[in-house]
Amino acid sequence: MNWIDNLISETGGYIEGIMEAGALKNLIVHGIIDGVGGVIIFLPNILILFFFISLMEDSGYMARAAFIMDKIMHKVGLHGQSFIPLLMGFGCNVPAIMSTRTIKNRNNRIVTILINPFMSCSARLPVYVLIISAFFQEYSGTILFGIYLFGILMAGLVAIIFKKTMFKTDEVPFVMELPPYRMPTLKNSIIHMWNKGSQYIKKMGGVILVASIIVWALGYYPKNEELTQKYNQKIEQTTKKYDQKIAELSPKANQQIVKLKTDKQSTLQQLKAEKATKKQENSYIGRIGKGISPVMKPLGFDWKMSVSLLSGIAAKEIVVSTMGVLYQDEADAGNNSEKLIQRLQETRFEHGERKGEKVFDKVTALAFLVFILLYFPCVAAVAAIKKETGRWSLALFAILYTTTLAWIFSFAVQQLGQFFV
Repeated sequence: MNWIDNLISETGGYIEGIMEAGALKNLIVHGIIDGVGGVIIFLPNILILFFFISLMEDSGYMARAAFIMDKIMHKVGLHGQSFIPLLMGFGCNVPAIMSTRTIKNRNNRIVTILINPFMSCSARLPVYVLIISAFFQEYSGTILFGIYLFGILMAGLVAIIFKKTMFKTDEVPFVMELPPYRMPTLKNSIIHMWNKGSQYIKKMGGVILVASIIVWALGYYPKNEELTQKYNQKIEQTTKKYDQKIAELSPKANQQIVKLKTDKQSTLQQLKAEKATKKQENSYIGRIGKGISPVMKPLGFDWKMSVSLLSGIAAKEIVVSTMGVLYQDEADAGNNSEKLIQRLQETRFEHGERKGEKVFDKVTALAFLVFILLYFPCVAAVAAIKKETGRWSLALFAILYTTTLAWIFSFAVQQLGQFFV
């Protein structure tokens, strides 16, 4: 990850240095490199995940796991056959939903499909890693395990509710053929891992690249030349003021000169950050974010988080790339993910009753993770739900009920967190 991170940083810095200022340079550095680069850094994590799933599949253990889990699955009203699609959901929800075709009972199949999005797919992992690295470093493993476990518990709870209400069915015995155990080969596991990894890379070259460019364009336009000129004048005046003060001092006044240079640098950075924030707020994406922010305000989310969640509807990895575009300004060109983490830790509310307070704290970060876990299956998963059930009504129902649960539980985390903290 560090190698990829450094490569992205060096590439962004190199392009920043050789290209003239303009929309194309901004698109390449802040749209494509910051957007796609923010996601590709997590490729090693994804490869490790798929490698171990491949080992379980090739060894013949998956079928036995389904048999072993049959009693537990019965407690939530399902059969052991539902276990394999749910386990596959940790890789990707789309093939997991498609694999439910092996479940003969229609109601069991629909329930398995509807709870599958609660399995934390590999697309969510980059978001988890980013937020946990920024706010839960001291117990990162526990938080990550807790998020995965919470998704499993939610799936079980929702399955029980569905089986007792909308999708009642008679119990039938579980029968399946167990394949023989096989020793998995390293070659096959690596091939399977690389095939899945290449699909992830193609996704970045397609959906995520397009989404990153769209997010960049919405954030870059309208350009608002008056605002830019106003802040450029402020920056120029501030530079001249400090340079004049430094020139008036004696060369021997080292301490005063150092202090003035430090103050100058700090003031200029503040003006540049303020300029970037104002430009974002007045951009198209800023207007969209502010439009939906009243719904997200009770959760403690700012407009940038709201936009990131909205972009995640296409693919959950895009949440990270959107944050990379929104939370980093022009001064951060070519910087690595550590800079994004620092920005998340330092960002404060610019307006409203919470003006000056930090946007992210541990409670808000945890509420954000819960929302990412539960809300809106990606567009591809929604299409798979429609295809496998044959009904758009069930696909729409999956969107509405998961997003509603996400809001309710994130709100609960925010309220309980404030009470205990």
